[in-house]
Amino acid sequence: MTERGSRAIGMQVRKAYERGLDDYHMTGICPEPAIGRIKDGDSVVFCCRRGEREIELTELFTMPNPPVAVHSLKDLGFVLLTLYHENFSHLPIAFAPIQARNPLAQVLSENHKTQLHIAESEKFAHVTFFFNGGRNEPFEGETDTCVPSPHAAAFETVPRLSLDEVANHLIDSLGCYDFIVANFANGDVIGHTASKPAKLEACEAVSQNLERVAKEALKKDYAVCITADHGNIEKLFTIDGKPDVAHTTNPVAVMILDPSNQEVNLHDGSLCDVGPTILDIMGLIQPADMTGSTLLEPRSWKSGQRVLLLILDGWGLGSGDDNDAIHLASTPYWDYLLKSCPYKRLHASGSYVGLGEGKSGNSEAGHMNLGAGRVVMQDDIRIDEAIRDGSFYSNEAIASCIGKAKENGKALHLITYLTYKSSHGSMDYALAVCQMAKAKDLEQVYLHIIFDGRSTDPHSAPQLLEELQAKLDKIGIGQIVDGIGRSYALDRDHDYDKVRKAYELMTIGKAD
Repeated sequence: MTERGSRAIGMQVRKAYERGLDDYHMTGICPEPAIGRIKDGDSVVFCCRRGEREIELTELFTMPNPPVAVHSLKDLGFVLLTLYHENFSHLPIAFAPIQARNPLAQVLSENHKTQLHIAESEKFAHVTFFFNGGRNEPFEGETDTCVPSPHAAAFETVPRLSLDEVANHLIDSLGCYDFIVANFANGDVIGHTASKPAKLEACEAVSQNLERVAKEALKKDYAVCITADHGNIEKLFTIDGKPDVAHTTNPVAVMILDPSNQEVNLHDGSLCDVGPTILDIMGLIQPADMTGSTLLEPRSWKSGQRVLLLILDGWGLGSGDDNDAIHLASTPYWDYLLKSCPYKRLHASGSYVGLGEGKSGNSEAGHMNLGAGRVVMQDDIRIDEAIRDGSFYSNEAIASCIGKAKENGKALHLITYLTYKSSHGSMDYALAVCQMAKAKDLEQVYLHIIFDGRSTDPHSAPQLLEELQAKLDKIGIGQIVDGIGRSYALDRDHDYDKVRKAYELMTIGKAD
């Protein structure tokens, strides 16, 4: 094993920084001569655990007729760490999903209520797959509407994203559905950027559209529930003065506006209490699977009350000072709500949403808990626990993948996220697989890096590569052979030309 790959990649990353790139937008890097390409008959473990961002790259590797022309590989073993989409259920899955029983959308459907789930494409999976407890297909009576997010532009240059269009669609749909859930993506998507001006403009856009939508919904006799899935944009800088681009552990607000203009009193809780609260407002029976509790103080609602749930993504309750983007931005309607409505706080991180103690919340966990009406154990807890108790090292899907490579004299490839903690994964997973491969005396193990720049500092890749290489050296197996930014490898806007760059980097060494 050699450090040539990691050192060479780190040097090229630093040169890319000089050209204005960051980890998230890093174009393909592959030192010459290219080694460790994914070839016919090889085995691959996709060491990411989330879902919607992993779908497109998985399609290129596994579909007989992928959405974009690529050189397809023959007899490729491809293991998913978790199930990214029901379309991949025929593939080996290391950690099969645990679906939430009787989520809110299902309860509404079984009570013959119509519903609309709407978001722009950056967050569409969250109001559908995740909100519905890990189900891709809509329930009977459910309409799913996806508004395309901006393409071919760095998000900090378009801080409003497609929020105006989402709000327009939503307003046009008022009165047509018994229940509507909508996601305002800006707080999270722009919160992950390092641009303070973009964050302030994003906050302004959220407040403006929140006012438009809420006022129209109240006119159409909807009770309006406003909350968030986790914190992000409210914190501008880290303790050392760098732009903070990560999720926070801050609580989020919850408030309910009554169309009859009566005050709605609530109590503090967690995200899992929102689903039962909506059922309470609509006069529907809460199923036993929903172990959350209504946030409402006892009161009566009119029969057949319609509800609009607005999820302000990445919109936490911040410090209320110069380090708080929401506080600094011009957000008159949001400020009005905080002063005039009795709002409460919801836990949106750590064990309250099925994550590790003290871990920041994320959109996946947030929407799952909001929709399930109970705390849903997240995949990171399951996988981390499997590594701790040793069961990971006997995982059948991964062990079979390694065994196939060993038996056929082929290579094992690990598509690896370069971070310690993210809702999409951790490099600890690839290191655990390397330990399994070492125990089986497999010689050819190659790591294909996806640079993060969201849960990590946008210019941290060289240091993380060194740390990863040191751990590989300690295990005694595994070579880092290429790397590309999350913007390319983990696209979720069907920009297959971008995803193809990641695929061709890993398979034929085509780099920029």
